[in-house]
Amino acid sequence: MGMIRRQILLNAFKLFDMLIMVVAFGTATLQILRESHAVSLAEFFAMRVKVGNFLIFFSLLLVWHVLFSTCGLYASRRLSRRSAEIRDTLKATSLATLLLGAGAVIFRIRMVTPTFLLVFGVLSGLLLVLSRLILRAVLAQARLHHRNLRDMLIVGTNARAVDFAKNVQSRPELGYRIIGFADREWDGMGKFRDSGYRLMCSLDALPHFFRTSVVDEVLIALPMRSFHDDASRIASLCEEQGILFRVLPNLFDLKRSRHWTEEFGGQSLISHHNGISEGWPLVLKRVMDFAIALTLFVLLSPILLVTAVLITLTSLGPAIFVQRRVGLHKREFPVYKFRTMVVGAEAKLGEVEHLNEVSGPVFKIKQDPRITPIGRFLRQTSIDELPQLINVLKGDMSLVGPRPLPIRDYEGFSEDWQRRRFSVRPGITCLWQISGRSSIPFDKWMELDLQYIDKWSLWLDLQILMRTISAVLKGTGAA
Repeated sequence: MGMIRRQILLNAFKLFDMLIMVVAFGTATLQILRESHAVSLAEFFAMRVKVGNFLIFFSLLLVWHVLFSTCGLYASRRLSRRSAEIRDTLKATSLATLLLGAGAVIFRIRMVTPTFLLVFGVLSGLLLVLSRLILRAVLAQARLHHRNLRDMLIVGTNARAVDFAKNVQSRPELGYRIIGFADREWDGMGKFRDSGYRLMCSLDALPHFFRTSVVDEVLIALPMRSFHDDASRIASLCEEQGILFRVLPNLFDLKRSRHWTEEFGGQSLISHHNGISEGWPLVLKRVMDFAIALTLFVLLSPILLVTAVLITLTSLGPAIFVQRRVGLHKREFPVYKFRTMVVGAEAKLGEVEHLNEVSGPVFKIKQDPRITPIGRFLRQTSIDELPQLINVLKGDMSLVGPRPLPIRDYEGFSEDWQRRRFSVRPGITCLWQISGRSSIPFDKWMELDLQYIDKWSLWLDLQILMRTISAVLKGTGAA
């Protein structure tokens, strides 16, 4: 399950939790009214709610939401025990009931009696626990059918690391694939090899392995006392590239990563990640991406059709150019663009590479001889980028995010800190596009991408989209 899908499910679950609290509150209210014979059921539903009472209840819902988040009900529970989740859920509903009782005393709500609190507390606790047990069952079935899987690399080959791997693999419902281990040669390596697990690389080769492999999570299981420097270096490497990692345990001094604690197999885990913060804003970003991309695709369909016809009539070859690029967590995906060069232009790159006008591993020249006459116009107006709306609709890209780079350009990266840009979904436009594009140095480009990640907000996305329109109209930095 991708980050966006997970956030949609998570936030829908938050709304469902509040609905459960409303149902429990309403049921407790009906029970009190039935006992007191104050009003009939029909009269109850015909009652008008005062604005003041509505505001108090809405505020109570917000307090409950904050309380549930504080109690960890919305943290990742992939590695948590069922009993731990039930315990935390019952603790949260008990505190919510106490807060309701305290609020009733403060605001003198006579309806909230001990019986009311008992019915509310028991019903909300049971319903919330049941909803979580159902969700765990649904996710377990999805993972057993090879959906929502994550690739994990374990750093360390000691007994604890091997036991952890066996524990994870004995529970396929968790949805983890152990891709292998990383460690240096030591006295216990022979015993590790007898375990049947694969040693992917040495500790020194980890930077190269991260650059060339798909890794969703890393578990650092090195002895902290003797391998502290190595573990710290690996943690920093994961932080640089935006890879989620867990440790047994963690004592690192990281500057940007957020962390949260979990428990699995009787061992404590602390997870770190420094990509874009999860939550409602990220879900809204995806909704905004899809809605705007779909609207633009429909409105611009005549331009798309005319462009495709003109390309076909003026040069040999297909109208759409498909290129493999590097996206989220370095996963490759096909990017769609209108073809602006002659067929076979990639094979001719070596003939013009000496003309490169930009620094770093990327290749761009303004007067590229491989560009067709209409292709030059398409690039100047950025019309060639419009088919990437399909990538946005598919979820491979966002409207705003670091540009997806060709595999050739990625392989030329020399600094690992630059790879953190791949910890977020790539986009059609970003700070680089509105800051001069090809006219700015490569390192500055990478710094702008990381600045976007660190300062991301929906408002920043909207600002970039508006400034992109201006940059396109001016043709700023187009190449």
